[in-house]
Amino acid sequence: MAKPTIAAEIARLRAEIARHDHRYYVLDDPAVSDREYDALMRRLLDLEAAHPELVTTDSPTQRVAGRPLDGFAQVRHAAPMLSLDNTYSPDELSEFDQRVRKGLETDRYEYVIEPKIDGLAVALSYRDGAFVRGATRGDGTIGDDVTDNLRTIRAIPVALIDPPPGLRNIEVRGEVYLPRPEFERINEERQDAGEQTFANPRNAAAGSLKILNPSVVARRKLSVFIYGTAAAPSGLAGQLETLRALRSCGLRTNPEVRRGRDIREVIGLCGSWEARRDGLDYEIDGLVVKVDSFAQQRALGSTSHSPRWAIAYKFPARQATTMVRAIGFGVGRTGVITPVAELEPVTVSGSTVSRATLHNEDDIRRKDIRVGDTVFIEKAGEVIPRVIKVVPEKRPRKSRPFAMPASCPSCGGPIRKYEDEAAWRCENVSCPAQVKRRVEHFASRGAMDIEGLGSAMTEALVDAGLVRDYGDLYALRGEDLVKLERVGPKSAQNLLEAVERSKANPFWRVVYALGIRRVGATVARLLAQRFPDMAALESSGCDEIAAIYGLGGAVGASVVEFFGNPANVRVLAKLKQAGVRMRAEAGTAVSQTFAGMTVVLTGGLDRFTREQAAELILQRGGQVTGSVSKRTSLVIAGTEAGSKLDKAVKLGLRVIGEAEFERMLS
Repeated sequence: MAKPTIAAEIARLRAEIARHDHRYYVLDDPAVSDREYDALMRRLLDLEAAHPELVTTDSPTQRVAGRPLDGFAQVRHAAPMLSLDNTYSPDELSEFDQRVRKGLETDRYEYVIEPKIDGLAVALSYRDGAFVRGATRGDGTIGDDVTDNLRTIRAIPVALIDPPPGLRNIEVRGEVYLPRPEFERINEERQDAGEQTFANPRNAAAGSLKILNPSVVARRKLSVFIYGTAAAPSGLAGQLETLRALRSCGLRTNPEVRRGRDIREVIGLCGSWEARRDGLDYEIDGLVVKVDSFAQQRALGSTSHSPRWAIAYKFPARQATTMVRAIGFGVGRTGVITPVAELEPVTVSGSTVSRATLHNEDDIRRKDIRVGDTVFIEKAGEVIPRVIKVVPEKRPRKSRPFAMPASCPSCGGPIRKYEDEAAWRCENVSCPAQVKRRVEHFASRGAMDIEGLGSAMTEALVDAGLVRDYGDLYALRGEDLVKLERVGPKSAQNLLEAVERSKANPFWRVVYALGIRRVGATVARLLAQRFPDMAALESSGCDEIAAIYGLGGAVGASVVEFFGNPANVRVLAKLKQAGVRMRAEAGTAVSQTFAGMTVVLTGGLDRFTREQAAELILQRGGQVTGSVSKRTSLVIAGTEAGSKLDKAVKLGLRVIGEAEFERMLS
């Protein structure tokens, strides 16, 4: 093939991938399956590898190609990135409107209302339609140059789509954020790895953009909403018109933006949004209200720190103050010792909170949290209570700085803090607290799904000496179980039957159930695909595992460490002796009914558990997600389906019931 033809094919592939990126990340309307998209990317990668002289910085293959940086350069914004004044009530919104009316000397103006994304503000510069630089807000005048990191965000186009002259050379402003599902995935991985979890998606997004290695940033799957420009573009009269123009050029703007014809309509929209915020797959902490007309914005002007033509309507904070009564300690299944604040009970976000995580020793010392302190607490992600800060002026005089225990609070064994970790760990593999947490994980729904083996039953089994590790579950006898408090013959029989059924679980679930550090459900699937049985996995090396796409050296080290522990080898022998599946299932041809489809399950199904239904979809080529969006291909609705079904109907998505789902399976 002649070189000009290769260059033309590379250009064609880049243009096609850019179109699919735009449809997927901006329009939420994909036109090809993930498999087809991956094939295009592989073809482009192969051609560029064979002809490196044809690689350019705007190629989609280069989004993650930068080397780790030594630091960030400082850049000056084209115009200051001002902050917004805040308001918290309808009355304060009315006062803002009165100031606008007085400043314009007319009542003929309209507003634009936008969700206030709880993320990190950035400025993106385009020259001749190409993305050339991206920076953080910084102090509003000077920010950090994070161009290489921003290039990894696929919602940010490396080239605008047919921009008009007024938008070819422009600096746009936006908010980088971490979607909720991705935030939960990252925190789950960090927790499995014994690392400190992020307090909220905003902190995770901000921390991600400050990472000096773009390839690490790329794995965080950040996204962005563009909310404006540094200066009013020529030929455009107002905010709403500009957002539409930016979207037509390939920039991702928020589809929830609305027009408010007067302040009454604005107040009504603000009132309705607080109940809707939890239905989004991203965090918002309020709404931004802007005068639409650019001419009227210029007439109103700005103060030194904020525009007079815009204001933030903030939702009520989900925080409270209370007192730390004591600091206790929990021991996880991997031995991580987690400090826990015992609080004076207080109501936050509609529920009573009496305990809050303190993450680790470093976090406590940084915040200087002590017993007797008055503290601010918040429900991070609206679920997990956390201590934000201390109120030092209310501290008792005789308070003492926090100190970690000298030994494990469960077994009294030695504890150790490794150089690359923030957490302390108990090193006694027979520690009762660790045994209980490992057994709970082994029996959990996502792992071996042993019904009836919850926290209370696990506590009873371990305390009675019937279970010293999860291998002992398969040696339980009915006559021993009925001796436990509140366990009758029927309950004992049900538990034994559930234990027996668990032996037939897929191999990947057995791998996940083992509780290997850094091996969540997704990693367990990848390992089960690569290694045909437990013996092959046990004899694998760190480099062999690290070479699997999507894994790495840390996972490899964890797997090798697990199988290198004689206690774990003895437990595996018990599982094998009991007849637990230790080999991947023989490859039988299964119709790929759901190939390329993104499926959401909602409500209860009669014939399947949620996990069973998800497994059947995955086996048939589909993906299962927890939230409904325009990218959802199919919603399977069972009994008592709620808000997900409502959203699917509103978006016009295909919705089926359990009977149709069974027909698709067959």
